[in-house]
Amino acid sequence: MQQAAKDQNLDLVGMVTDLNNLLRLKTTVTGIKMFARVEEMAAIPKIRRPSAVHTTDQIISMASRLGWTVGITADDLVGAQCRAVIGLAPQDEKWLAGESYIGVWHENAEDARKRQEALDVVPYGSYQALAVSPLASGRLNPPDICLVYATPGQMIILINGLQYTGYKKFEWGVVGETACADSWGRALKTGEPSLSLPCFAERRYGGVPDEEMLMALSPAHLAKAIAGMKALAKNGLRYPIAPYGIQSDVRAGMGVSYPRK
Repeated sequence: MQQAAKDQNLDLVGMVTDLNNLLRLKTTVTGIKMFARVEEMAAIPKIRRPSAVHTTDQIISMASRLGWTVGITADDLVGAQCRAVIGLAPQDEKWLAGESYIGVWHENAEDARKRQEALDVVPYGSYQALAVSPLASGRLNPPDICLVYATPGQMIILINGLQYTGYKKFEWGVVGETACADSWGRALKTGEPSLSLPCFAERRYGGVPDEEMLMALSPAHLAKAIAGMKALAKNGLRYPIAPYGIQSDVRAGMGVSYPRK
């Protein structure tokens, strides 16, 4: 509750402006919020409700690619996989078996089950609905997590910003298909920044381009990353990272980044 109150006091519009200035992002920074009751989700201003069945990847991209505010329940999603990652369906024995993936993404039942068991998911039973919206809209105030789609070059500067103060080594995994569990599933479950390589489904159905990665993180972590990136920029460590030249004498360039104190 205290963290939610802190997040609510953040200037989301200003954060998005800073983030775009620092990283020159192409894709709209998006927020996700879970709701215990459908009525709470439906009360969000200007919210859209799907008229067809979708993947969660499509719902996310309606916000990040089209700028929409969209609310969903389990009935709006195509199947148990999408629902279970965000806690809108049980992670029961049938789901853990992963029968649909045998002979498709995995050779046998053992491998399919291992993949299902490896997914980071929101526990079932606490939520009935989810909403996504551009972060700058302020309609999810505060969102539970923010989504930043970025190229590898942009993403490493964002990570460096997170590590500027209170350094920690980040260790992320790759589950393969259902990589949304690496990003919004893990971030919603743990509250920690979570990086992913968007999977086949995110790219095929969510329209994520080849060059983009995805970071899911809390508003507070995003604010920390922005503060860190501003400090790095003052040191000349900023995006875009200008190539120095592979045949140039490196000492002059290094002398700028690491001047003698």
